[in-house]
Amino acid sequence: MKPNRLWSYSMVLLGAMLLFMVAKTECKKCAFKAIFNFGDSNTDTGGFWAAFPAQSPPHGMTYFKKPVGRATDGRVIVDFLAQAIGLPFLSPYLQSIGSDYRQGANFATLASTVRLPQTSLFVTGVSPFSLDIQLRQMKEFKAKVDELPHKGKTSLPSPDIFGKSLYTFYIGQNDFTGNLARLGISGVKEFLPQVVSQIASTIKEIYALGGRTFWVLNLAPIGCYPAFLVELPHNTSDIDQFGCLISYNNAVVDYNNMLKTTLAKTRKELADANVVYVDTHAVLLELFQHPTSHGLRYGTKGCCGYGGGAYNFNQQLYCGNSKQVNGKTVTAKACKDPQNYVSWDGIHATDAANKLTTYAILNGSYFDPPFSLHHYCNIQPIG
Repeated sequence: MKPNRLWSYSMVLLGAMLLFMVAKTECKKCAFKAIFNFGDSNTDTGGFWAAFPAQSPPHGMTYFKKPVGRATDGRVIVDFLAQAIGLPFLSPYLQSIGSDYRQGANFATLASTVRLPQTSLFVTGVSPFSLDIQLRQMKEFKAKVDELPHKGKTSLPSPDIFGKSLYTFYIGQNDFTGNLARLGISGVKEFLPQVVSQIASTIKEIYALGGRTFWVLNLAPIGCYPAFLVELPHNTSDIDQFGCLISYNNAVVDYNNMLKTTLAKTRKELADANVVYVDTHAVLLELFQHPTSHGLRYGTKGCCGYGGGAYNFNQQLYCGNSKQVNGKTVTAKACKDPQNYVSWDGIHATDAANKLTTYAILNGSYFDPPFSLHHYCNIQPIG
């Protein structure tokens, strides 16, 4: 279901909330004992900052009240998903202190790509933890779980956990956006089949490790994000009635269709597995286009940034950073009401937008093929 009307989308959210309320009275436990997540900054819960400590306020301000490794003011989608099925927030695989992996691990890191970053296609500055590296980390993790004794207190899961887990993927945005300014849409499109192929092959390798349920979240409408509205070359004729970039959003749709087709083929090859395409694009596009219909106020304007104006984004001064301008120190500060914004820092969604997106996903209307998480789990309310 791709809601083109506000009524249909609002009913999806309402239905999800009612299901959560009913779930409070049930005792059924979740069939998924863990979540293993692969991705980039959209679902990073601290991996990048564990490897390269540097994160500063105001990140994390809304929910955690301090920086905790999320590229937003609060929680990311995988946080809400874990809450919904009764699991704790996922510990980053790269975080050595305070982590608990008994119910999963998060391999996602900020700036990660699907394709290996050292290839000539990609510019420097991306994370070294590509999807291939994240898969290797997963294999090493499983090997350690299988070989180490499980007696007494441990932070590791039982060896049989891998067949009882939900495997989620939210990655590919950096492959898509990293070279748009340099190569253009047609240049980037040339390499996207390799991106979806890599995602499919990763699923097959995890299947060989015992995984049976896979969710792959598609790409967001990048043409609506403040950062790309500022950074990407375009003409005014390329702006639609909602303030989004038409050509770039169309290119994302083409990629998402390619991903959907590839996953359908993978599904046929893994007959006893759930390989699910998750249309987060449709949800986020609705939020960007009609923020006020969902309790928000601003679509294509970032909360945390510098410069004000329509986008409040300056590519020379990212959220929380400071620099000298005309002899004066200026800082990219957060707004006072992030709960009213879709975009946190011009690139990532706010806690509020991630929450609305998760509500819609859990309702089940954005899965291909249809997938009822309520059939597997007693869905818990998320706050």
